[in-house]
Amino acid sequence: MPLTFQLDPPLTPTLSDAILTLWTDVSNAGGAVGFVPPVTPEAIRPALIQHMVGMAEGRQRMLIGFDETGTPAATAFFSFNTHRLMAHWVWLYTVMVHPTHQGKGYGRDLMTAAEEAARHFDGIDAIRLTCRGGLGLEHFYATCGYKEVGRVPGAIRVAPDDHRDDIIMLLPLT
Repeated sequence: MPLTFQLDPPLTPTLSDAILTLWTDVSNAGGAVGFVPPVTPEAIRPALIQHMVGMAEGRQRMLIGFDETGTPAATAFFSFNTHRLMAHWVWLYTVMVHPTHQGKGYGRDLMTAAEEAARHFDGIDAIRLTCRGGLGLEHFYATCGYKEVGRVPGAIRVAPDDHRDDIIMLLPLT
């Protein structure tokens, strides 16, 4: 059954807790969403609060995919540039699909929904994201139309002896 996507749903305590659970489960399954397993919800909570503050200030927007039970199964956050010379593109952060839903095409559905949402943002000509090297994520994003436009070798340290490339991807909307 396909996900139902919603841009900027009302952020209730129940929804916030569900997003925190999603983020924790994705992280602990090895997802490259800013943490390295094992991680607890309390370790992730400050990052979620940071997104929520950005949303309250109008600097960020949230896209959520709900499964058939109404549980968040996928999410991504848009972050708008404040620099006047870069205000024509938006960042896409914390792109994730719950591990129990992976392999169902929901990642591609999420990226399609993100592209569609961004096309309705005033003055936005492109989506930019970064991904962690070593996991093949750049290949997935390429199949969604993104092009690799930069790479910083070894910029992400997931462990003292494990450095990954920070890969910059861009999707033009024009």
